[in-house]
Amino acid sequence: MLFNSYEFIFIFMPVTVIVYFLLNRFRLLYASKLWLALSSLFFYCWWDVRYLPLLLGSIAFNYFMGRTISHMQNATERKRKLALAFAIIMNLLLLIYYKYADFFIGNVNALFDTDVPLLKIVLPLGISFFTFTQIAYLVDAYRGKAKEYNVISYVLFVTFYPHLIAGPILHHKEMMPQFDRLRGKRFDYSNVAKGLFLLSIGLFKKVVIADSFAPVASNGFDVLSQLNFIQAWTTSLSYTLQLYYDFSGYSDMAIGVALLFNIILPINFNSPYKSLNIQDFWRRWHMTLSRFLREYIYFPLGGSRKGTTRTHINSMLTMLIGGLWHGAGWTFVFWGFMHGFAQFIHRIWQKANIKLPKWVAWFITFQFINLTWVFFRATSWDNAIKVLKGMVGLNGIGIASLDKTIVLGLAVFMIVAVLCRNSMQMLEGFKPGWKTAVFAAALFCIAVVYFNKVSEFLYFSF
Repeated sequence: MLFNSYEFIFIFMPVTVIVYFLLNRFRLLYASKLWLALSSLFFYCWWDVRYLPLLLGSIAFNYFMGRTISHMQNATERKRKLALAFAIIMNLLLLIYYKYADFFIGNVNALFDTDVPLLKIVLPLGISFFTFTQIAYLVDAYRGKAKEYNVISYVLFVTFYPHLIAGPILHHKEMMPQFDRLRGKRFDYSNVAKGLFLLSIGLFKKVVIADSFAPVASNGFDVLSQLNFIQAWTTSLSYTLQLYYDFSGYSDMAIGVALLFNIILPINFNSPYKSLNIQDFWRRWHMTLSRFLREYIYFPLGGSRKGTTRTHINSMLTMLIGGLWHGAGWTFVFWGFMHGFAQFIHRIWQKANIKLPKWVAWFITFQFINLTWVFFRATSWDNAIKVLKGMVGLNGIGIASLDKTIVLGLAVFMIVAVLCRNSMQMLEGFKPGWKTAVFAAALFCIAVVYFNKVSEFLYFSF
């Protein structure tokens, strides 16, 4: 089920909220938690019920392994590590099968000139997110930071529908205390106002802004066989802004919907296009994924504790894994490599202690991000090279192809992304009143008008 759909906005979301608080009102606390867990499973099934057994199987396995690891505090360290390794490997094998099997077969066929048929597996929605969320839980259970003995609570932790499909990636310790807090069981008008405010902003970002740039990006990447300078830059910038407003829109909506239940999700998006260097970008973009990669990959590899060379290697490996997490393709791996190399350059630059004017630092950082998004979006190497050739002017300038409407849209929403306060900053000083109500209602009504061209969120496919 999509957030930007009539059935979610006008039926599913209000019904789940109303029933949840009615059950709490009559002190049926266990029933309210069960209701929310079952509602989240229904939310997932709406898309394709065939993958419900997969999700439930993953939950059952990780719940069992998490409890097992938690009860092994008196066992030898070797046994505990083996249990953790086994659980993580099983999760990764599941992810590899569904997400990377055809990628592996295709590369084997190309390398050895074989003709092994592709499995053509349809990627289950949210598999990367619920797998990483549970891996984090297993590691935290091993470290003694998470224990969950109630199966309904664990199901809710994994499936809570605002985050289920496209994140954020959650930690057990930051979520479950909120579901068990008694004051969170009462209907909170302040949180509802904040939640609807964020929901309206997120809807507008997605269906009005992001989806308006989508046809321009798709035309350049998927339809045109050759791009001139103007077409290439409008194509790349359109995708850069489409991805920005699509993902930040989902993040706003996820946080907004969770607030209706008095649940605070971690911030996952903080104006990344304002970044002045690549390190700052990764502190702002998909912040919970960055946290996961840092805490569960970069630090275990040694982080920056084992010398300069090892630090660079660890950083590169982390970014390569981050690239591959996003998609089964060499373009994603190369995207990760480019960001790993940029981290390497940034560290050298820091040691040289060279200061750039802020606008120069921003321009270089943004152009690098815009360039790397080409590989992130491209369906093949040839597709990426096609766009890059146009961007450097190898196919002419193409002044006649200039669309003033597109250019104006790019300029306006680029300024908004770079210079304006983001939704989380707006929320900090939020005061319910007629002005904010009118603002949110206007965004909501405009967004609903655009529901006739409903589309998926881009991160659903990752």
